[in-house]
Amino acid sequence: MKTTKTSVKNPEPRELDLTASLTIEAAEAPPEGGVGKPRNRRFTMVAYTGGSMRIAGFSYPVVVDLAGLDLARASFPVFVGHQQDPDYLLGQADRVEVVGTNLVASGDVIDVAPKARQVVEAHDRGFRWQASIGALVLAREFVPEGRTVNVNGSALSGPFIVARKAELGEISFVFSGADRNTSATIAAGKAGKENAIMDENVKDNTDVVEGKEPSAPEGKEQTGAEKIEAQAGTATGAPDAGAAVMTDPVADMRARAAAEQERIAAVRKVCGSGDQHAEIAAKAIAQGWDVTRTELEVLRANRPKAPAAHVPDNTMTGAVLEAACMLTGGVKGDDLQASYGEKAVDAADKRFRGGIGLQELLLEAAWANGYDGRNFRDSRGVLRFAFRPDVQAGWSTIDIGGILSNVANKFLLEGFFSVERTWRNICAVRNVSDFKTVTSYRLIGRDQYEIVAPGGELKHGTLGEESYTNKADTYGLLLAIDRRDIINDDLGAITTVPRKLGRGSGLKINDIFWTVFLANSGFFKTANKNYLTGTDTVLSIDGLTKAEVAFLDQVDSDGKPIGIMPAIVLVPTALSAIGTMLYKSLEIRDTTASTKYPVANPHQGKFRTEVSRYLANSAYTGNSAKAWYLLADPADLPVIEVAFLNGQESPTIETADADFNVLGVQMRGYHDFGVALQDPKGGVKSKGEA
Repeated sequence: MKTTKTSVKNPEPRELDLTASLTIEAAEAPPEGGVGKPRNRRFTMVAYTGGSMRIAGFSYPVVVDLAGLDLARASFPVFVGHQQDPDYLLGQADRVEVVGTNLVASGDVIDVAPKARQVVEAHDRGFRWQASIGALVLAREFVPEGRTVNVNGSALSGPFIVARKAELGEISFVFSGADRNTSATIAAGKAGKENAIMDENVKDNTDVVEGKEPSAPEGKEQTGAEKIEAQAGTATGAPDAGAAVMTDPVADMRARAAAEQERIAAVRKVCGSGDQHAEIAAKAIAQGWDVTRTELEVLRANRPKAPAAHVPDNTMTGAVLEAACMLTGGVKGDDLQASYGEKAVDAADKRFRGGIGLQELLLEAAWANGYDGRNFRDSRGVLRFAFRPDVQAGWSTIDIGGILSNVANKFLLEGFFSVERTWRNICAVRNVSDFKTVTSYRLIGRDQYEIVAPGGELKHGTLGEESYTNKADTYGLLLAIDRRDIINDDLGAITTVPRKLGRGSGLKINDIFWTVFLANSGFFKTANKNYLTGTDTVLSIDGLTKAEVAFLDQVDSDGKPIGIMPAIVLVPTALSAIGTMLYKSLEIRDTTASTKYPVANPHQGKFRTEVSRYLANSAYTGNSAKAWYLLADPADLPVIEVAFLNGQESPTIETADADFNVLGVQMRGYHDFGVALQDPKGGVKSKGEA
C-alpha cells in the first residue's frame, strides 16, 4: 500500500505492499497458437486478511484497520506495479468491499495497454500474481510493547503500528508484496464457452449455474487452503464430476475467503496468542499449512534447543547514515556520540569501515524508499527515489534530504567559524523580524529621573533626538554536487562544499562589517572628541592613558559625564604584542631611558585586547597599521551593530535534488544580516602617529 504525508501527526511518508489472492477469469478461448486478448476478463482478489505485516526496513509490524478504510469511490483504477501511466493501465475494480476481516475486490481487465496483455499472458502460463493497494493514510497509531488492542476482530499485542484511517486510491498487480500473512492464488482461465464465467449475454454477472463444491479425497478432510484451490479450479472451468460449473465471482470469492478465515483461525489457535510461535503462525498462514502440519511445527519448536547466537540489530537508520558521513568527513570523539548516540556511531563504524561513499549514501536512501535496483547505473532513478519517497510502496525510514542538510550544516558551521570573528566581540547584536529599516535611539542624554511631585504624578521623558538605523539584507550562494562528483563517488563533495559555503558566509560578514567600521572619518573626529592624533598617541602606557582620559571626559548633551567605562582595546596585527603586554604584564621596560629598570603598568588587566587583520588591510578604505581604538563594552554603549533576521547568527544551508536539466544535488547557503555604526561616544580612535 502506497501512502502520502497528510498531517503533522503523520510527519513521514509511509508505503506498504499488501499481497493478495488474485483470480483472472476468461470469457473466451485464446486463438490458436497464442494468448487471448484480455477483453471481458474478470479478476478477483483477497487483498488483505487483517493480520500484521512485516515491512522491509521497518522495525515494527504493521496492521491496517479495515474499519477505517474509505472505499467510497464507485471504481478504482488498476495498474501494473503502481506505475500510474497509461502504458501500465490494466483495468478497473468495480467492486471493492470488506468481507469479515478481508478486503476483497473484483473488476474488469481492459484490453488497452501492452502491460495488461503481459500480465494476462503470464497468468495464463501459470504465474501467481500478487496485489498491492495504494492508499492515502490519514491517521496512524503506534501500539507499544505490553499493550494489546483489538484490530480487525483479533486481539494483537504490541509493538506494532495501526493505520487507523486510510483512503483507497488504486490497486496494482505486482510480482511480490510485503504482506506475508495472505496467500496469493491465481486461478488459470480455461478455453471453451462451456467454461466461461463472464458471458456477454449474462447481465451484471448475476446469472449463475449452481454446482457442487469439489469433494475431498475419501478419508481426508479438506483444509481451508485446499478448499480455496478446489473452488478456484471449479470457478475457472476445472472439471467437477464431469460437469462444468459457472458461479458469481464475488460469491465465490466470499466462500473462499470464509474457508480461508476458518483455516487461519485454526492455525492461530494452535500457535497461541503470544509471540512464542508468531513466526510459525505467519509462515503457516502464508504457505497454506493445515492444522496438522502447524501442530507438528509447534511441537518441533518446543523441543529444547542449544543457546542461540546473539545477532545485533543493524537496521539502517538516518542517524547511522549521518554518523557514517561525519566519520568519513573526519569528525570523531565525544561530540559525535553526543549528537547521534553511541549505538548509531558504533553501527556506522562497523557497517562502513572504509568510509561511506556518496553513491552508497544515495543508494541506502533510495532502497529505503522503494528503489529495487542494486547499483548506481540508473543514477537518475536513484536520485528520484532518494529525494521523493512517495514514488514506491514501502514505508520510508530514511530522509536523504534531511541527512544531507544535517551533515552539510555541521560542516557549514565548521567553515563559518574557521574565519576571523573579532567583529562579534566588539559589536552589539540586534534581532529583526523582517528586512525593513529599524531605528534605535541614543542610550545617553536626558534620561535622568525627575523628583516626583506631591500627588505621585510622574513626568514624561523623551527618547531624544539622536537615532541610529540598521536593516538586514540577504547574502547567499548556490553550489552543486554535479554528475562528476556522483560518478566519482566523492563523499567529500558534501563535506567540502558546505565548508566552502560556511567559509564564504564568514568572509562576507567580515567584509561588510569592516567596510562599515573603517569608513569612520565622519564618526571618529575631533569635533566629536573621540579622535586623537600626534606622536603621543602611539600605543603605549602613555598613549593608552591619553585615550582613557579622552573616553572618560566625554559628556552628554547637558555637559554631564556619560558614565560609561571603556573595556576593549582594538588593534591591528602589528600592535598585537604591545596590546597583549598592556593587558597582561604587571611591568613594562621603558627602553627609551633605561634598560635596567622596568616601569609599573597601571593598565594591567583593565582593557581586553582584540586583534583584527582587517584594520591594516589595504583593500579597505580607512585602513592603518598604527591606528587603534579604545571601545566600551557593546552591551553598554556600542559603536557598531549587526542585525540578524530572526536572530539567526549563522548561515543556513539547504539541499535538494537538482533541476531536470542538471543531474546532481544542489546546495544553497544564505545569510540575512545588516551592519551599521551607532553611537560615537562608545569609543575613541587614536591615530598612532602625528
